[in-house]
Amino acid sequence: MTFNIPDTGQTRVVIVGGGFAGLNLARQLSSAPDFQVVLIDKNNYHQFQPLFYQVAMAGLEPSSIVFPFRKVFQSSKNVFLRVTAVQRVDTSAQEVYSEELGALHYDHLVLALGADTNWYGNEKIRANAIPMKSVSEALFLRNNIFEDYEKAATSPDYEERQRYLDIVIVGGGPTGVEVAGALAEMKSNIIGKDYKDLNREEINIHLVHGNPKVLNTMSANASEKAERYLRELGVELWLDKVVKDYDGQTVTIDDGSTIRADKVIWAAGITANRIQGLPDSAYFRGGRLKVNTFNQVEGFENIFAVGDMAFQTEEKFPEGHPQVAQVAIQQSKNLGANLKRMRKQQSLSPFRYKDLGSMATIGRHRAVVDLPFWRFQGAFAWFVWMFVHLFAILGAKNKVFIFMNWLWNYVTYDQSLRLSIRPFKRD
Repeated sequence: MTFNIPDTGQTRVVIVGGGFAGLNLARQLSSAPDFQVVLIDKNNYHQFQPLFYQVAMAGLEPSSIVFPFRKVFQSSKNVFLRVTAVQRVDTSAQEVYSEELGALHYDHLVLALGADTNWYGNEKIRANAIPMKSVSEALFLRNNIFEDYEKAATSPDYEERQRYLDIVIVGGGPTGVEVAGALAEMKSNIIGKDYKDLNREEINIHLVHGNPKVLNTMSANASEKAERYLRELGVELWLDKVVKDYDGQTVTIDDGSTIRADKVIWAAGITANRIQGLPDSAYFRGGRLKVNTFNQVEGFENIFAVGDMAFQTEEKFPEGHPQVAQVAIQQSKNLGANLKRMRKQQSLSPFRYKDLGSMATIGRHRAVVDLPFWRFQGAFAWFVWMFVHLFAILGAKNKVFIFMNWLWNYVTYDQSLRLSIRPFKRD
């Protein structure tokens, strides 16, 4: 098999990765007649990462937070899509290589591979904890939660039930806080309805965070309010604690204390995905690629990195930009304009990140929002969070489905997607 991309004489831009950065760049170049765009991703769909936790907590259907690439580019004749994993790049030949499809030449290469779970080198934790960096991982977590509830319902022994009911979340950033809040609301609103033979007071939700404050990258007010919300919901906080080990049954904290749990949700950090073929000198802390103000990878004029892969400093961000969607979207917008300028041999525009703010939700009427000009918490913040995420989702149908699910959950205090769907396996 081959990539089977025609040579049209246009400038070929190969984009590896269809996350926020890669997809937005491809859309920007899709109407530019001078470019042939090849978007490569291991999946045939874009995933809306901020709502993975709602899929895992049975609040949303997986299909409502993904969108097929081919549907995005139905009317774009200069965009080609290929579903494969790119293993390496040959910078001298200007080719990317896939084991399935072989080699593909590029004029410009844009690396937008995003990031994956950071296990901090602990293979034991990696083997036993549950990550949440994809829709499939979110579904795996959902299955585990509801399968364990079923096991707990048939167990007469208290200690055995605790194995199935207790959950540990590692990481007190937005993902960890949102998962903890959703689990606490499920305990409060759902368990008593669906599992009348379970005592919901037996369910213990632990959040372990290696900083004295949750949401420590947000304002002090947001952090303090989020902590208060979590405690009100009954989440047990282990602040300024680091998980050192997990063997599938027992979590070991750095102070020697332990927590017994069969499920550990790992939301403690990310590391950039790596591609072979680039020199080690191009990489920085966290596996990110060093780029200049035009997002060119150090040492290359025609290789770019955007989004979570890119390490770039500014006066306001001496440690690099935050690895969030807004950075990816703004970088791809700037890079798209610069690629058009390069084609016309015009001077390039440097990237400057405009921080639009950050937000997190901890449950019904509980959210925190930090905007550059305003910081607020509570019910209004919760509605703002929903509005922003709803309109960021691709596809009108997805927006409608998500709105209807949220409206139903709001009115009924119930979720309608508590399904455990096992993947098919041949005998």
